[in-house]
Amino acid sequence: MSRIVAGAAGGLRLRSVPGQGTRPTTDRVKEALFARLEAWNMLAGAAVADLYAGSGALGCEAASRGAAEVALVERHGPAVRVCRDNAALVHRALGRDDVVTVHRGSVETYLADPAEGPWDLVLADPPYPLGERELTAVLARLPGRLRPGGVVVVERSARSPEPRWPAGLRRFAHARHGETATWFAEADEAPAGDTAGTPPAGTGTHDDAY
Repeated sequence: MSRIVAGAAGGLRLRSVPGQGTRPTTDRVKEALFARLEAWNMLAGAAVADLYAGSGALGCEAASRGAAEVALVERHGPAVRVCRDNAALVHRALGRDDVVTVHRGSVETYLADPAEGPWDLVLADPPYPLGERELTAVLARLPGRLRPGGVVVVERSARSPEPRWPAGLRRFAHARHGETATWFAEADEAPAGDTAGTPPAGTGTHDDAY
C-alpha cells in the first residue's frame, strides 16, 4: 500500500490498484523525486498533470505538497475508481474538494484537448510495456503546453533508454533509484526575465544515483 510522504496529507495511506497491471512508484523514489521538485519550488500553487496515473499516488503527493490543481489521467476502469477514492481521501485531509480531478480516458485524448493545460509540472509514469515510439509521440504533444519554467518528469525502468525528447523540450537532469530512473526536461526557451519555478541557477545537466 502506498502512502503520502509529506505535506498536508502526509502519512495518509492510499488505496492501491488491484492486480498486477500497474507499477506503483515506491515511497523511496517518490520521496527523492518530490524533495527535488520542492527544492526547485515546482509545487506550491502549481498546475499538475499526472499521466498514466495508476492509483494517482504521484498527483496526490503533489496536491498534499501544495499544488493548486492536479489532473489524474487514467484509462483503465479499476484504476480510475482507485484514483477517485484516493482523491477523496486527499480532499478530506486538505479540507477542500477542488484540487484533484480524475480524467478517464487515454493520455493521448487528454493531451489532444486544447482546453487542458497549460501545466507547471507534467508527471509521466507509463507502464513498462509502453514502447519508446508511443512515449515519444506523447512527449511531442507537450512543447507549447507548459507554463514558463514548466518541467516534465518521465519515470521509467532503469534498463530503458533515455526518452527521445521532441523539439521544444530539453533534458536537464536524470536520477536513478535502484531499478527506477527519472528524467527531467524543460522547455528549450522561456520568456526573457521569467525564471519562476525553474531549477536553481547552476543546476545544469547532471545525473544522480541513489
